Amino acid sequence: MTVTAGQRSQSGYPVDFEVDGPFSQGRLTVFFRFFMIIPHVIALYFLGMLSGVVTLIAWFAIIITGSYPAGMLKFSTDMLHWTARVSAYTYLVTGKYPPFAMGEDAGYPARLLVQPQTTGRNRMTTLLRIFMLIPHIFVLYFFLILASVVHFVAFWVALFTGSVPVGMHNFLVGVLRYNMRYSAYALLLVDDFPPFGTT
Repeated sequence: MTVTAGQRSQSGYPVDFEVDGPFSQGRLTVFFRFFMIIPHVIALYFLGMLSGVVTLIAWFAIIITGSYPAGMLKFSTDMLHWTARVSAYTYLVTGKYPPFAMGEDAGYPARLLVQPQTTGRNRMTTLLRIFMLIPHIFVLYFFLILASVVHFVAFWVALFTGSVPVGMHNFLVGVLRYNMRYSAYALLLVDDFPPFGTT
């Protein structure tokens, strides 16, 4: 769900990611998971390109006016909601097939919590955003390598047992949380510098 104005997630950061479970998953859907996400990947590829254009326009808008145009902000936020659900399904932290839809879905077991900022934006951090992302790129890259290894092991465990071990589940959720915070910051949805780490 979207965090309402004035609220923050439990962590204190305006972007969070929560997943129910872990619950058991169908072994057949685990085996075919990569094939099942292909339609989502194609759709999100084109939406991602459009979001890149929106972010570039918003970058100029924020620097000039101090505001992110509301309609454009909603588009990028809604796209990130969809991305979060597909990521959760891909990384086996949920077994429920994600809907082909942008925006919030409170009934889905993986939810992005975000408080996008429209007005009163920080022009300086927006101007320097690409440089401010650099430390996170290196740290997140390291976490994503670890997540790939854990995901590979979790795939085989889930294939034979029908579930992902709790420790693996929690680690993968944490990496996805970090990635969502990084993505929201890169898409200029928020001005708060993301914390380093998966909590």
